[in-house]
This record gives sequence, structure tokens and C-alpha cells, in this order.
Amino acid sequence: MRTTAYLSLLVALVSLLILPSAPALAGAQSTDIPAQYRDVAKRLIDAAMSSEFAYERLALLVDEFGPRFSGTENLEMAIDWILQQMEADGLENVRGESVMVPRWVRGHESAELLEPRPQDLPMLGLGGSVGTPTEGITADVLVVNSFDDLAARSAEAAGKIVLFDVPFTSYGETVQYRGRGAVEAAKVGAVASLIRSVTPVSLRTPHTGGMRYAEDVPRIPHAALTVEDAQMLHRMQERGERIVVHLKMEAETLADVPSRNVVAEIVGSEFPDEVVVLGGHSDSWDVGQGAMDDGGGCVAAWEAVRLMKELGLRPRRTVRVALWTNEENGLRGGTGYRDAHLDELDGHVLAIESDGGVFKPSGFGFTGSDAAYEIVRQVGQLLDRIEAGRITRGGGGADIGPIMALGVPGMGLSVDGSRYFWYHHTEADTIDKLDPDEVARSVAAMAVMAYVIADLPEPLPR
Repeated sequence: MRTTAYLSLLVALVSLLILPSAPALAGAQSTDIPAQYRDVAKRLIDAAMSSEFAYERLALLVDEFGPRFSGTENLEMAIDWILQQMEADGLENVRGESVMVPRWVRGHESAELLEPRPQDLPMLGLGGSVGTPTEGITADVLVVNSFDDLAARSAEAAGKIVLFDVPFTSYGETVQYRGRGAVEAAKVGAVASLIRSVTPVSLRTPHTGGMRYAEDVPRIPHAALTVEDAQMLHRMQERGERIVVHLKMEAETLADVPSRNVVAEIVGSEFPDEVVVLGGHSDSWDVGQGAMDDGGGCVAAWEAVRLMKELGLRPRRTVRVALWTNEENGLRGGTGYRDAHLDELDGHVLAIESDGGVFKPSGFGFTGSDAAYEIVRQVGQLLDRIEAGRITRGGGGADIGPIMALGVPGMGLSVDGSRYFWYHHTEADTIDKLDPDEVARSVAAMAVMAYVIADLPEPLPR
């Protein structure tokens, strides 16, 4: 018995010495990824970079259908066209997956400075806001520079329109005034709230975006002014002048309406039930063309898969392009995709999202296991040629967030974001802000990453 136990122990010890751990195995089998996939990566990059097809298709989409706000005919007509084009491209299992989406209607709106002098103030109501009474709201304005400033001056706010003149620091920090400014202003008795548009650069262009209310706080109208006008009103207040504004908004929220997520595939040759999904969101706000946010992300992902089809590349796993609906004011597309594919998520190897504008890509941000991260970093080396191979820790996106929360590894395309918030959620989000070469580089980056991960002998380790 002692001899048997000794032999068993010896075998176990030898096994530990000979057999690497799961992460080590993953690393060992992936050390030759750049060499193994160099030729196919070159083909994909060459195909993407030799054509302006993606840019031209994006221009056609946004010129023909314009803004694609959830619940509008523009969005649904665009989805119909996309489905037809995907069929013509020869993609497989092309379909629209039904999702119910919210319906917020802006209506006519205006802001007018009455005192100390008359002037029209360019503005945009914030998504989800209630409207004003039919006759509008005329009230004095109290300008504050933070929530703390509002709390300190709360005794002055009752019956007034509160304006948050908050300079842009980062999107995550500054956007809170758009999100909960109406709630904080209503708590101290304001009749409406305004914000300085969330942007670092302005040409007197207001920026819209989503906002929210609290159940136990009165709902007051909430809108954005331009940076220039917010600063002007602030200067007037500092000089001791009385500021009076007339605000009129017809905004209302109607019953939910049907929309669709768009899905198309190249079915995997060996593991068809294992999926790499990549995409962006098909909807936009109701201003501009939604070219940057996020028509470009949609077309880049779509083109990445179309190029695989055109080049005759069929990876071991299924590559699925998904264009999610209603990211901007509800995230119903992302949550709807999660719910519709709940039983398949164990087979989702990777989710990739592009929703930062298809400017010059630098690589990807990745969220997943250490072993998976090391594999993805090696795939990134295939993109060094176009300066898009940098893989950083932490990444994903709003639409893939719901499935990432259930364990699916996720990544977001990283791009030069220096100009993104200049145009974000404005009339200026139009196709001319994008460059055909940068769009093509984004296509190439997504195509190489998606194809290689889908074709590896083993799935990314979770």
C-alpha cells in the first residue's frame, strides 16, 4: 500500500512538472499567432486599405436616411435597407430580431433671453425631458457652477430656471449634469433646468443626450444651451444683472414601439455554435446624421465581415455582425440581444464594439482573463503595420455590456478621441467629420481581430 501511494504521489508530481496550467497552455498554443496569421491579416488589411467602399457605404446610409432616432421611420427604413444590403453581400442568417424601444418626441422648442437684452439662445432639449406648459416658462435664471454651488445657493433657486455652467473636464465627470441636473434643480424648487453643453469645443452648437428623473422629485424641463451662451449668462450674473429666459418645449414620451437588432453571419466551419460578435448601434439622436455616433461603428463592423466573405475566409467559429438598436436612449438593443441569446452566451467567445467614432484606431481595450489578454495582445501585433496594435486592459461598450456582465469577454475599438466630443450628439455629427483612410483602418483592425479570434484552434479562455 505504501508503494502504491508512493507511485501515485510520484506520478502526480511528474504531471505537475510536465503539464502546464490552463493559462500556460493557452500561452503555449498561441505563441505563434503572429506568424500563423500574418498572411491572412495582410489580405484583410490590404483589402480594407485599398478601397473607400466602407466610407462610401456610410455616406450613403447617413445621407439617405439622416438621423435614426429610436421609434422613428428613419431608423426603421435604414434597418430595412441594411438588411437588403447584407443579403446582397452574401452574408448568412441575415435577420432582424424584434425589440421594443422607447419613443421620445422632441417637438418644437426654443429658448429666448428677455433680460438684460433680447436674444435667441440655440438649445436642444435633453432626451427624456418633459415639456413646458403650452405657453412656455418665463423665469429668472440662477447660474451655478456645480452641484455643491447649487446646494450653497439653494435658497435662491425656488421659482427660477437653474443653469449649470460647468466646464468640460472629462465626459464621465461632466455628463452627470446632463444626467441628473433636472433632479437636483427640482429638489430646490427650480421650475426648469439648463446645462452648458457637454463638450470641450463649441461653435455655438448645443449638444443633446439622455437625462433621467427620480421617482420622488418633481419632473421639470431640462435642456442644453451652447457653451458660449452659458458663459455669457454667467458673466451677466457676475455683473449683477437680472437674467430672464423664456423656455418653450413640446417634448413628450409616447408608448414603446417595435424596432429590430440587425444580425448577419459567416457561419463557422468547425464550431458554428461558438461566436465572435462585433458591431455598433444603428440608432442615433434626432439631430445631425449620426455618422460618427454610431453609423461609422456599424459600417466598420459590417464591412469587416463582408471582407471576410469577399476574400473567401471562413473561420472555425461563427463571426456575427450585430447592429444594436436604441443605445442612445434606452439600451433596449443590448439588453434585448442578451435576452434573445441567453442560452448561447456560454458559446460567445468574444464581443467587440465600436462606438467612439471611426477615427484613427490605435488598438483595443480588452476585458477578460489574463490568459485571454495575452492571446489578444499577440493578435494585436498583426495590426502594428497600421499602428492599431495596442491592447490595453479594460474595454467594452454599452451594447455589449449586458452580455459582458454574464461573463463574455469584451473589447472596444480604441481610436483618436480628440475630436469626438466636439460633434457628439449635435447637428454637426455628419459624414464630413470622418476620413476615408481612418474608416478603412478601423475596418481593418476589426476584421483582423474578429477573424483571428474566431479561427484559433481553442476559444479564448475565460
